[in-house]
Amino acid sequence: MNETPVMLRWLKEPAAVPAGVTWGMPWKEGELARDEQLMLLADDGSPAPAMQSWPTAYWPDGSVKWTAHAAAFSAEAQASRYAVTRGQADAAPAAPALTVQETDEEFAVDTGVISFIVPKRGSQIIASILRHGVEICGGSELVALKESMSELTGEKIIRQERFQSRIHEAKLEQAGPVRAVVKLIGRHRSMGGPNGPASTGEWLPFSLRLYAYAGLETIRIVHTFFYDGNPSEDFIKGLGIRFTVPMRGALYNRHVRMAGDSGFLSESPKTLHTRRTKGKYLEQFKRQLKGETLTDEEMNDEFFTNLLRESATWNGFKLVQDSADHYLIAKRTQAGCSWVKSAEGRRARGVGYVGGTGGGLAVAMRNFWRKHPSGMEADGLTEGEAQLTAWFWSPDAPAMDMRHYDTKTHVESSYEGAEELRATPYGVGNTNEITLWCRSATPTPAELEAIAQYIDSPTQLMCEPGYLRRQGAFGIWSLPDRSTPAKAHLEEKLDGIIAFYQREVEQRRWFGFWDYGDFMHSYDPARHVWNYDLGGCAWQNTELVPNMWLWLMFLRTGREDIFRMAEAMTRHTSEVDVYHFGEYAGLGSRHNVVHWGCGCKEARIAMAGLHRYYYYLTGDERIGDIMDEVKDSDFTTVNLDPMRAYFSKDEHPTHIRVGPDWAAFSSNWMTRWERYEDTYYRDKLLTGIDCIKRANYGLISGPTYGYDPKTGVLKPMGDDNWGRHLALCMGGPQVWFELSGMLKDRKWDEMMADFGIFYNLPQEEKDQITGGAISTKRFEHPVLTLAIVAYGAWFRKDKRTADFAWSTLLGHPFAYTDLERDAASVQYVGELQEIDWINTNDASQWSLNTIISLELIADALPDKPEPAKQGTVV
Repeated sequence: MNETPVMLRWLKEPAAVPAGVTWGMPWKEGELARDEQLMLLADDGSPAPAMQSWPTAYWPDGSVKWTAHAAAFSAEAQASRYAVTRGQADAAPAAPALTVQETDEEFAVDTGVISFIVPKRGSQIIASILRHGVEICGGSELVALKESMSELTGEKIIRQERFQSRIHEAKLEQAGPVRAVVKLIGRHRSMGGPNGPASTGEWLPFSLRLYAYAGLETIRIVHTFFYDGNPSEDFIKGLGIRFTVPMRGALYNRHVRMAGDSGFLSESPKTLHTRRTKGKYLEQFKRQLKGETLTDEEMNDEFFTNLLRESATWNGFKLVQDSADHYLIAKRTQAGCSWVKSAEGRRARGVGYVGGTGGGLAVAMRNFWRKHPSGMEADGLTEGEAQLTAWFWSPDAPAMDMRHYDTKTHVESSYEGAEELRATPYGVGNTNEITLWCRSATPTPAELEAIAQYIDSPTQLMCEPGYLRRQGAFGIWSLPDRSTPAKAHLEEKLDGIIAFYQREVEQRRWFGFWDYGDFMHSYDPARHVWNYDLGGCAWQNTELVPNMWLWLMFLRTGREDIFRMAEAMTRHTSEVDVYHFGEYAGLGSRHNVVHWGCGCKEARIAMAGLHRYYYYLTGDERIGDIMDEVKDSDFTTVNLDPMRAYFSKDEHPTHIRVGPDWAAFSSNWMTRWERYEDTYYRDKLLTGIDCIKRANYGLISGPTYGYDPKTGVLKPMGDDNWGRHLALCMGGPQVWFELSGMLKDRKWDEMMADFGIFYNLPQEEKDQITGGAISTKRFEHPVLTLAIVAYGAWFRKDKRTADFAWSTLLGHPFAYTDLERDAASVQYVGELQEIDWINTNDASQWSLNTIISLELIADALPDKPEPAKQGTVV
């Protein structure tokens, strides 16, 4: 048993704010018992904060596979590194205690600095927030604006309706001592609108979590909403969270702050700026701009107060980020009057504050400009209570349009996959994050700047890449190694592909509420643009598992910028590309012009194997929900057979391929088994594996089987009934490698290895093995299959197969192209840098397979890379 402390490092130098941090850690089988105590130590000898720990996964022997941990760190005392070790701290550093009290009506959470009430029913998300007994927030609720359109006798009629949250279910998920989590589930209920009374229905289900940490003034909110309307009629005009903030003190001691590109709009409903603000009045005005409280004594100047009484009073302020490159800040005196432009800029940072004497509330929205059209609005600053609204979708933008881009499919011309349209958003979701700072006074510019830095990259602890690799976290992958020219060359290319996509995200503006986190699929060199309008060649979604590529690149490098790329892709693909309810629940949509557009609704898009990296590294409960949702996605295939276009309805409830269908199910079941020790899903896994073992040629057979989700039994339908590459390029090998470590089944490992070696054999050698039963024509796109090819070469010590893997990887354009220096300068709507053969399928798979090959068959890598030569791009 390893007694060496596990070292942790900051993902990025923390912002100068107190922070609650949750992180995950892997353990080898048998290394950590479930009842063992763990404690946090600072590497510089300074006191470490108290740590709360809980298991998130188990090994088959009952020992702990993953743990999650939480601690609250002050802004002043953050060591550069920490360690987790066995044992219990003699005495935790003095800190306010976190408590949660539950009644039939509410949860009362007290961090020792703030206390807040979360009702179990009604419209309020938070009923009140107090800081040391002073009210900071008088309530909050979700708000939505619905725009309904219809056309009668050629005239378009638009009706707008207001909605507010209605809680249906409330659950306390954690109650301390360091971290408390409250989950709320509900829907939005109509309040009516200017065009008519309230409707009777509810819509837009939501899931929301509130996080609090001991001793902190913050509340983190993770909000998910789901679309359940008719996209042709029901348009979302606005969606957000509104907070009520008590406004105390004279108008000139009330403040609003809104973050711009680098600074802040700093104003008051009664600014001291007039045409006569000079001398001492100018000094007072400067202090006002800093947020200082002006006393009655110093404001006891009849001339100046009369002047202020006559000056304009500003009751409302708003910031609208209408694109990735533009925002507008405006203010107005009252309803019915015009908005006056205060400022205009490029990328606002999503921080707003409203408060008066005694404090106020700061709201920080993650990825504010990246997920436009977003907004921040403050209203009622001159009244007893103000409203501060964080808009996920600003009502100043056009209404959200969820319709498909056409009324028919384009299978042959655009690779849309299925003749049926099935392009519905019903059941897709979107997750957003907000952090509240409950302040006793108006934040200074430096404090606001620290909040803005925090929300751009929240404080995160992480294990070292070397430790993650030694523990075998997430299967097979390699650490960077530049010890030979060939290895250094491949590392340069792997980094170059990441850099290329970082530039493309910026250059092509892959931002927006529904798009941020995704990449495009393939490129049109004639127009110098990605195929944004070509059906199945537009958005990538999870095709050929770019999620796994980004996560393995992060695991091996520990780079914060790659972590944020992978995080954004995880948030997007787990919500937008997946159906959370409805007839396609547990399935997802392949690549398309709109994310939910493809008629091929498949389990592989939504499989837990894509998202569990983020869950285990951060303890994120929302991803945990999603992995729970897909555990029975195999049942959905009874109503939507993945092979319906090729196999008629017969005695089998449905038809699936070993990969990507059963591979996706196996990732869901493995995750369910390790998280909950649920033997039902373990047994479904073992049943499927036993069926594959009994096939004539193991994993080589099929790959299509008749399938019954009730029993998990795969029924053979021949040994050569479909192509094989989809079994190997959609994440199957990456899931199976990790599953191997749990099963310890030699026969399963042999089947994987034999599949990898068999894949690229010439026909005559395939015939020697199968007696001519299987045609080599069913084995396409070798570069996409090299993870399991490398595994076969390693397992069987087969140098010929290893040499083939490296010759294929080194002969690909990614191996000999400098994606920065070889880019051409071209004109689209402006000047762009272009690689005209690029596609994300190959970028993802070449990178993944190179990373795995460097771990398994590095000894077969030539001393020098192969000379540059032309390769085939898939």
